[in-house]
Amino acid sequence: MADLNDIAIFVKVAQFESFSRAAHALGMPVSTVSRRVSELEQQLGVTLLQRTTRKLTLTAQGVDYFHQCNEPLNILADAERVLKQTQENPEGTLKITVPVVLREQAFMDFISAFLKSYPRIKIDLFISNEFINLVEQNVDVAIRFGDLEDSTLIAKKLGAGVRYLVATPEYLEGRAIPAKPDDLKAHQCVLLNGKNGEAKWDLASGRKRISVEVAGSVSSRDFNSVSFFTHRGHGIGLLPLNYCEELLKNGKLVRILPQWSSVQIPVHVLYPTRKFLPARLLVFLEALKSWESPFWSKD
Repeated sequence: MADLNDIAIFVKVAQFESFSRAAHALGMPVSTVSRRVSELEQQLGVTLLQRTTRKLTLTAQGVDYFHQCNEPLNILADAERVLKQTQENPEGTLKITVPVVLREQAFMDFISAFLKSYPRIKIDLFISNEFINLVEQNVDVAIRFGDLEDSTLIAKKLGAGVRYLVATPEYLEGRAIPAKPDDLKAHQCVLLNGKNGEAKWDLASGRKRISVEVAGSVSSRDFNSVSFFTHRGHGIGLLPLNYCEELLKNGKLVRILPQWSSVQIPVHVLYPTRKFLPARLLVFLEALKSWESPFWSKD
């Protein structure tokens, strides 16, 4: 198959009917343009151009070849322009995956404001605690809570989240309020990702760290469910602030062991590569970095 660059050079010569003008348009020496066309003719085994000292004309085969090649080259040029425009301008579909904890109005408000700022961007949002493969699923960006496994993904830390021990006054009525982390073992706890009704809570108070084995009759994989059963008095929950802040203020929840909370949980944004990021992803990453999120605090 002939070299596509040689074909493009021939098409340019045919358009200008001049080696010198084609060379000027291509930013190449005339000798190079002439040589590349000659090599193309030799490879094809036909004469495409009749050369005289006064005029350059296409042969009948040259005319046919020009018409066959000109339109596909224009299509390729248009495709390149569209691709460059997409890279340089914020437009197109952005596929995002986030955990269920972000299925809250604050995050939806952030996405809404982002879309209004960039009306040419479309969002395909996948909310799940499943750690999907970004490359295999063709996902542009993910937000993930917790420690990350080693991978080839690019990870940028957004901040850290903290969870608080809370319970309803109804649950605490008639029970001894925990005075130290070990006292949690004597209580019903509402668990996230508990196995066989048990879980381990990693707690921190200043520089102190402790792990407590807790148990309960209810376990779930998302904070909506954990917060629901905590709010209904089924036990002590370890909840992010956005799931308990208002209820703590109005007294419907009580902070347990207020000097203790979960260890800080890192929050990262991940994407597959740092090369040739499209503009739609760049502006999203910048907006996410600037967002005053209620789900994590910045370092």
